[in-house]
Amino acid sequence: MTKIYIAGVAMTKMGRLDGATVKSLTCEAVDGAMADAGIGKDDIQAAYYANTTQRHLEAQLMIPGQITLREMGFEGIPMVNVENACASGSTALNLAAQFLKAGEGDVALAVGAEKMWTGDKAKMFSFFDGAWDVSTVEENTEKLMALGKGIDVPNDTTSDKPFSVFMAIYGAFGLAHMRTFGTTQKQIAAIAAKNHMHSVENEKAQFRAPYTVDEILSAPPITYPLTLPMCAPMSDGGAAAVLMTEAGLKKFGISRDRAIEVRASVIQTGSNRAPEDYENHLTAIAARRAYEIAGIGPQDVSVAEVHDATAVGELIQIENLGLFPFGEGGAASERGDTSIGGRVPVNPSGGLECKGHPIGATGLGQVYELVSQLRGECGPRQVEGARIAIAENGGGLIGIEEAVASILILGR
Repeated sequence: MTKIYIAGVAMTKMGRLDGATVKSLTCEAVDGAMADAGIGKDDIQAAYYANTTQRHLEAQLMIPGQITLREMGFEGIPMVNVENACASGSTALNLAAQFLKAGEGDVALAVGAEKMWTGDKAKMFSFFDGAWDVSTVEENTEKLMALGKGIDVPNDTTSDKPFSVFMAIYGAFGLAHMRTFGTTQKQIAAIAAKNHMHSVENEKAQFRAPYTVDEILSAPPITYPLTLPMCAPMSDGGAAAVLMTEAGLKKFGISRDRAIEVRASVIQTGSNRAPEDYENHLTAIAARRAYEIAGIGPQDVSVAEVHDATAVGELIQIENLGLFPFGEGGAASERGDTSIGGRVPVNPSGGLECKGHPIGATGLGQVYELVSQLRGECGPRQVEGARIAIAENGGGLIGIEEAVASILILGR
């Protein structure tokens, strides 16, 4: 089987980037990834472009990748626009890898970029409304609210300001976890506090201020059990990766010390299941497939980046990945098992909660962090001896789980 490697990565700073555009963020990320790989634009044989909000915010309904990349000088190659909700960036990487595995070329580009900040928060939050079935909104809501039955929600724990429907979704997921496993709001806050502490050392992160657990619990509420620092912000940003076959590495003289192997890349859609059937959560199924392809198990993972659009998301996903048994993720996080220096560091970048969440770039931002970790280039937030990394990136909602999940395993 053809082996695929990540030869170059780059990520812009993430946050409210006034003056930036989708084009400028794409250019910065792509130029950085090509420079990291030591190649030029004429060496790229295919490009996969991830973006989700430009259609909604700018009415650029079609060909955003072709427009943006043409302006950079890319011509005459296959270009594919990728929209797969919050998993768009990781899906772009998966498709770039498939292009190379099919023998269509030796060098491919995956890039994602978003300019989400407009100043109109209601409009910014509204594009999330299309990430579930818009024809069954009442039914969707009923299913989610049923997950939290049996948990008394304290008064004055829902914000009167606009917030994404996905915060309410994650709130329902959190209540279900609390009811089923006895997880506490304090344990969820410990996850957020850990991520905020990690982000202090990430100069590209949107938020870099540390928070204690008590500060997170007393922060403004979003929707119980979530408070503001437990939730990912609106973000501008871009990220890119250059993928190569072994022939590509040889052609450009790229050292295997810097080329990181894609051991597995799995895209999984959901299925109808009972809420208590945790073993068949789509991410759990995808993770098992990815481990089998990579020939490893969760015990071999050195470091992980997971889709923590909220701290509840991280709680759920570290269990789905098999890093901790179902129901034990909260206690493990509170003990420090997921901190840098702990048993299996999770989100050393600060995660989406702190690094930022520019939707189309998010999965590739995870790749940037993990490639940097496996190369040993992360300075104060370096995970010592990192050899195997896993990324989980999910998007959308159907029923009681994400509509799509991506699992990526990298190794050196």
